[in-house]
Amino acid sequence: MIENEWAEVSRGCDEIIPDAEFKRRLDEARVDGERLVIKAGFDPTAPDLHLGHTVLLNKMRLFQDMGHDVVFLIGDFTGRIGDPSGKNITRQPLDEAQVAANAATYEAQIYKVLDPARTRVRLNSDWLNQLSSADMIKLASTHTVARMLERDDFHRRYDANQPIAIHEFLYPLIQGYDSVALNADLELGGTDQKFNLLMGRHLQQVYDQRPQAVLTMPLLEGLDGVNKMSKSLDNYIGIDEPPGTQYGKLMSISDDLMWRYFELLSFEPVSVLARYRQEVADGANPRDLKYRLADEIVARFHGEAAAREAHKAFVDRFSQGITPDDIELTPLAVAPDGIQIAALLKAAGLTQSNGEGIRLVKQGAVRMDGQRIEDAAQVIPVGNEHLIQVGKRRIARVALGEGSVDDTKSPS
Repeated sequence: MIENEWAEVSRGCDEIIPDAEFKRRLDEARVDGERLVIKAGFDPTAPDLHLGHTVLLNKMRLFQDMGHDVVFLIGDFTGRIGDPSGKNITRQPLDEAQVAANAATYEAQIYKVLDPARTRVRLNSDWLNQLSSADMIKLASTHTVARMLERDDFHRRYDANQPIAIHEFLYPLIQGYDSVALNADLELGGTDQKFNLLMGRHLQQVYDQRPQAVLTMPLLEGLDGVNKMSKSLDNYIGIDEPPGTQYGKLMSISDDLMWRYFELLSFEPVSVLARYRQEVADGANPRDLKYRLADEIVARFHGEAAAREAHKAFVDRFSQGITPDDIELTPLAVAPDGIQIAALLKAAGLTQSNGEGIRLVKQGAVRMDGQRIEDAAQVIPVGNEHLIQVGKRRIARVALGEGSVDDTKSPS
């Protein structure tokens, strides 16, 4: 196949299994005019999508542009079970009303990436509700408990004497059966889904189908650059968030994380990303490339005009030193005798650790109420509001009230 096309297919991938076979299948499809069935499943366990979810959507859009049949599969049936992948406890199943409401919001959001005219949206309840008891027994007979316990999360829970419910063993089997029902040629998923995706290959062979290839994508790190992007960790960028909020969050990521976001979120070709890296190596300011990334992503979800406005607002507020007057006030509970500045920076979400806060104070990068903080041991008393700024891009407005909070005294 065309090498630059394969470079885009494999861009950012963790694994393609088996890669040579799938590359050959793409070549044959082009020659024969065949449209491969490309599937990715999403359990509607939360109402909103964030940029971490779009890593798979972006890859699906690439296959749409290549002319293939893309299926956005909503796991309304599997969502009522709860995917055990990566979990150390049994997940609480969602009821049908929750799943239906979340599924409706997914359909409204995915078309900010996918082409609605070229997307098949399916619900796996369409076929899973039709399985009889005999069908489920046949499905369960295709795998052994020993093989299930080879899976890392099940293995850890078993060794730790933590309970594993029988229905959790059914989840990967049912997800794998989705590939049989759709006769999929390729299934996409995160690296945490590898066991489930390979189950689809196994079951297709059991049901006399050509086994699908599997393409896994890494889990996108959130704004902290460490943990998987997650709403529960508050390190996410929601695709329905306002343009200014998206823009500011994207500009707040580290220079190293910027490259990860370019690779997994940008539609710029691989060759262009290589040029960007060379520009930085030659002395270009990474901030200017971060502007390009933020411009592209905000425009994707809100349009070009909104992206231009968000860019201008960001430059006006931060690059030109104009403090925004609409920063949300964050109440923080601290010890009665106050909180040291490094701990306050961490509690306000401006740094990841006390150590980072100490370093930034020593570098002269921290201001409070317009005044530079010079003493990393300075204690900020209870009972006041403060505007805190770290560099030009990180800013917070906090109200300190008496209470208890970890790390309020001594930086470490």
